[in-house]
Amino acid sequence: MTIENPSRNEIGVLLKKSKRIAVVGLSGNPERTSYMVSEAMQKAGYEIIPVNPAVDEVLGVKAVASLKDIEGHIDIVNVFRRSEFLPEIAREFAEIDADIFWAQLGVANEEAFDFLKEKGYTVIMDRCIKVEHALTK
Repeated sequence: MTIENPSRNEIGVLLKKSKRIAVVGLSGNPERTSYMVSEAMQKAGYEIIPVNPAVDEVLGVKAVASLKDIEGHIDIVNVFRRSEFLPEIAREFAEIDADIFWAQLGVANEEAFDFLKEKGYTVIMDRCIKVEHALTK
């Protein structure tokens, strides 16, 4: 796969500029990675918007069923879904007002990457946002 992420310095700049993170696949289970990572980012001052049709609320925030249900600008869409779902999520991402498509550690898809890069988006894949945030503070 030929996925090239921004440099760690560039990621640090992006995280410092960002405030709102929509988390696709955010679980309501505190033992799931998506919950732990999102909770840490929320405690670090980011607004977390859960995107999961199977839950009503996570981390004290009302969940939405899809990215299209979010009002206003989104800085980062952080995806906690399996790699094969990324092309579909990337297409939805391209229809909303968002800047950065971020697939969590272990999640990457060349088709989704190429689709978004061709449209000029910033794309980060196979990286943990919590780890990158800690490394770039």
